[in-house]
Amino acid sequence: MKEFLLKYGCNPNQKPAWICMADGTDLPLEILNGRPGYINFLDALNAWQLVKELKEATGLPAATSFKHVSPTSAALGLPLDQGLKRACFVEDWEGLDESPLACAYVRARGTDRLCSFGDWVALSDECDEITARLLAREVSDGVIAPGYSPEALQILKTKRKGNYNVVRIDPAYVPAAQETKQVYGVTFCQGRNDSKIDEDLLTNLVTANKDLPAEAKRDLIVALITLKYTQSNSVCFAYSGQAIGVGAGQQSRIHCTRLAGSKADTWFLRQHPKTLDLPFLPTMGRPERDNVIDSYINGNEEDVCAEGIWPNYFTTRPEPLTWEDKRSWLDGFRGVALGSDAFFPFPDNIKRARASGVGYIAQPGGSIRDDLVIAECDKHGIAMAFTGVRLFHH
Repeated sequence: MKEFLLKYGCNPNQKPAWICMADGTDLPLEILNGRPGYINFLDALNAWQLVKELKEATGLPAATSFKHVSPTSAALGLPLDQGLKRACFVEDWEGLDESPLACAYVRARGTDRLCSFGDWVALSDECDEITARLLAREVSDGVIAPGYSPEALQILKTKRKGNYNVVRIDPAYVPAAQETKQVYGVTFCQGRNDSKIDEDLLTNLVTANKDLPAEAKRDLIVALITLKYTQSNSVCFAYSGQAIGVGAGQQSRIHCTRLAGSKADTWFLRQHPKTLDLPFLPTMGRPERDNVIDSYINGNEEDVCAEGIWPNYFTTRPEPLTWEDKRSWLDGFRGVALGSDAFFPFPDNIKRARASGVGYIAQPGGSIRDDLVIAECDKHGIAMAFTGVRLFHH
């Protein structure tokens, strides 16, 4: 297929819209079901690059959940303990532990379920039946993978009344070294970002603490590869083989860190015993539960435990999650990894990161205040590597 006509571009008034190869060759993908749109393909192609690189860097199956051209999370195919399964609503799934790809998907989708609502998913490996069944029950726009088992494809073709978008990408496809795009009629050209992210980037440890265990290196790689395909400015927190907080598209670095840190805190607090034991009404679906959990943890739109409000959501009135509960629980998580797509200009980022359990940092370095940032890390015993590589993505 040399060209695929889209329904419209970013918005319904932007017509006509299509995708094609500039040199007239065949597209490196195949639409197996549905009719993906312009933003769908932006998500799909960025997401595929992310999981492809994660698989190459770690040797493990990987998955990511994308919304509006940034990942909500990315994860490796590591086993889930029972608390994680409950937090991700998969405690009753038999055979989950037998599919590393399904574990990666559950982690990626479960990290920030509010932001993943209506997402695009990318899988590094052929989609198997259990991963397809997990995909089929979530609100999602589509999936891209290098292949699908016959059983998985049949399951996905029944989703959204048969209109679910399923795309197969050629895993052997290598894009041209030069890339172009147009803005306001002006053509931009640049070399494709082919920076390789691996453990070699983590050797320049500039802090007093130079201990970087294997798990920390793995999580820093997850964070950095996630950032490579996240709209800048961006900061990513990673833990246990998955991105647990992505702060994307902020003009200020500290706002990136605060946003990513608050998402990481929410992820950890989803696993708090009080949260896991919330007595939901049996009529409430998972998306509704996600909204209530977010309010329960963060106290946003309403106090869901308040008199007169709790019966809308629960069979019995739950105990509130107090500030003391939160702080005590969050203090139990240490060794969180943090990546930044550009240097930290002030030590306030380190202070905020420490509050969310960060023990390891990778960032390019190069600020005139590097000495202050290093001193703040040393104050808390944080190990920090200067990668020398900026990862802006627009």
